[in-house]
Amino acid sequence: MKFIDEAVILVQAGSGGNGCVSFRREKYIPRGGPDGGDGGKGGDVILKATSQLRTLSHFHFRQRFKAPNGTSGQGKNRTGKNGTDLIIKVPVGTLVKDVEGGVLLQDLTRDNESVVVARGSRGGKGNKHFASSTNRAPRFAQKGSPGEAISLKLELKLLADIGIIGFPNAGKSTLISRISSARPKISDYPFTTLIPNLGVVELDPYPPFVVADIPGLIEGAHTGVGLGTRFLRHVERTLFLVHMIDLTSLESHDILKSYHSINTELEHFNSTLSQKPQVIVLNKKDQPGTEKVALLFQEVIRDTHPDVWVISALTGEGVAPLKEHLARLLGEYRV
Repeated sequence: MKFIDEAVILVQAGSGGNGCVSFRREKYIPRGGPDGGDGGKGGDVILKATSQLRTLSHFHFRQRFKAPNGTSGQGKNRTGKNGTDLIIKVPVGTLVKDVEGGVLLQDLTRDNESVVVARGSRGGKGNKHFASSTNRAPRFAQKGSPGEAISLKLELKLLADIGIIGFPNAGKSTLISRISSARPKISDYPFTTLIPNLGVVELDPYPPFVVADIPGLIEGAHTGVGLGTRFLRHVERTLFLVHMIDLTSLESHDILKSYHSINTELEHFNSTLSQKPQVIVLNKKDQPGTEKVALLFQEVIRDTHPDVWVISALTGEGVAPLKEHLARLLGEYRV
């Protein structure tokens, strides 16, 4: 299924039913009064979050939604039926915005959380409401009014505890496949990962947690290079980041170039995101000549990041202690 994390939809609540013009017609009651019932209320449009959906792809095929109208009132003071509420399901983590004003209406971050985005109109009043001492037989009733209509922009931000960032081919997908249930596509060419991958990590005695592999981040991403910043919003909710660096790509004369480049892109995208705590992971220690490079990196960055992990996501070396460290660290940030 294609990954879609933005959608624009038009929703309209149901119109109210028309009021009824009616008079009592009973035997032996020659002057029956007005008894037209009110119209029913139109249905509301409700967005409801569900953990069963992962993308907004179902809105690729349908963008217009309308709740049922209320039915018209009837004689003998019978009120018309209310229109059924229309419930539209969206993934947990969906932001709901008003297209016209850009105002955030709701951030649906919990399973089964819902918000009414368009309210159905009340039904029109029947002619019984308009009887008076001077007009005992009103021959008119109130029409139902249209329900609310609004254009909505839906933006999905995945709910993950930890986000894994880094240049293409740093080993993010391999790591997430090692520590979680996720099985992303893995190859040795750039942009293997074209959509964010989510994985659930289970490690006794720690509570399960969710990691997200965020693709497409390269130098100049904030200007639209590569996949641009399309997927960076998906790490905005994370508690901290795992910053993966490919040891084979580092140059001794500018050992921190890769590290600074990624953080510059984060800063340009969202300064708050760039301030999130980071766990630095140097990957591909199984490759020849990487030991000296790893030691040099650790020495240069020791003052700001004394705890740098060196692993091989391919062979699994160093992954198990890193996994436990992430689980333990997450427990500290959740408090």
